[in-house]
Amino acid sequence: MRWGRSFGRAGSPGPRGYEGPGARRRGLLAAAVLAGCGALLAAGCAPEGGPGSGPGGSPPGPAASGSGSPGASGGAQVSPSVPVPPAKGAVTVTGEVAKGLESPWGVAPLPGGDLLVASRDRGTISRVAAGSGAVTRIGEVPGVDPGGEGGLLGLALSPSFASDRLVYVYFTTASDNRIARLRYDEQRPAGQQLGAPDTVFRGIPKGLIHNGGRIAFGPDKMLYAGTGETGVTGLAQDKASLGGKILRMTPDGEPVHGNPEPDSVVYSYGHRNVQGLTWDKEKRLWAAEFGQNTWDELNLIEPGANYGWPEAEGKAGKPGMRDPVAVWKTEEASPSGIAWAEGSVWMAGLRGERLWRIPLAGAAQAAEPESFLQGKYGRLRTVVPLGGDKLLLVTSETDGRGSPEAGDDRILTLTVR
Repeated sequence: MRWGRSFGRAGSPGPRGYEGPGARRRGLLAAAVLAGCGALLAAGCAPEGGPGSGPGGSPPGPAASGSGSPGASGGAQVSPSVPVPPAKGAVTVTGEVAKGLESPWGVAPLPGGDLLVASRDRGTISRVAAGSGAVTRIGEVPGVDPGGEGGLLGLALSPSFASDRLVYVYFTTASDNRIARLRYDEQRPAGQQLGAPDTVFRGIPKGLIHNGGRIAFGPDKMLYAGTGETGVTGLAQDKASLGGKILRMTPDGEPVHGNPEPDSVVYSYGHRNVQGLTWDKEKRLWAAEFGQNTWDELNLIEPGANYGWPEAEGKAGKPGMRDPVAVWKTEEASPSGIAWAEGSVWMAGLRGERLWRIPLAGAAQAAEPESFLQGKYGRLRTVVPLGGDKLLLVTSETDGRGSPEAGDDRILTLTVR
């Protein structure tokens, strides 16, 4: 187990709540199309980024700086040899996998098509049957201390899940945010199928806001985690703090050979609150994070790079700091989960209550971002790639900042282009 140092304390919300509530513009929900959802999920859920190097390998993917003028949103000049997706995309909601979920946050597809879903406020993990949508609680994660934006957050399956049956969780305790792994035993009775937590990393600062929480195994089979600065803005620029960072570690919670600094899990810094991580087909790492009052961001992550917060927000063009590839006004996004599919990053918006498509040409933005499903399903939390043009989309109306209706929260299946 890696013992991280705890530097955090609870911060008070600023003028805009970090995952701030937005205006509710909601149409009639589409009827559930369960037939076909099971077949879609059972077809298999491809891991993001494809095959990777073994443990201890070098950081994934070539990287390029993402600088630009403040407020710019158009595409950059790209080489004609770089594949470019269409400027205009499309989203079709093809079904509803589950409904009636309470504060869903992290989602992990299982082999065979079922899903594991974390409840932020309950501290429990449930299994959703792909064919029927039946929800069965498999167990509770001990020590979860929900409050504000904290609780049971990210989920990820071990790269060796088929043999070790380990589920990784990022969660808030009474003293910190931490990462643990639990063995999932389907042979035990429902509600008792999770083993005792094995803490692999601790000491990430906690607060009422800005707890980060997204975890994912990369193409290199290393574990990545997005953290927040808990409202204490100075933590983001402090390389000795774990707050406001993207972390990269082994599955056992140790620093990876090739990280920017020896004996450190810090991979990038200067972040406000990272809740979205994904890799494109060239194994480049992308991250989404909330701005304060002006610009939300999509960043191309380079090892050791400084992403500016709190000295820069949006495309500030400051020396020594990386500018985001794309930005949004905070009322249009407040981004949480992201996924790569069909040449674009797809980004869930909480306050913005919409799904954003950001078409990419290599490491550059290829065309104007587009929004879909605006106001139709309320706050959107998590996007999960299922391979090809298929995604899962998780709503977040029961997180205390939405306006839940009958059937909330939901997991939807999408076809995108």
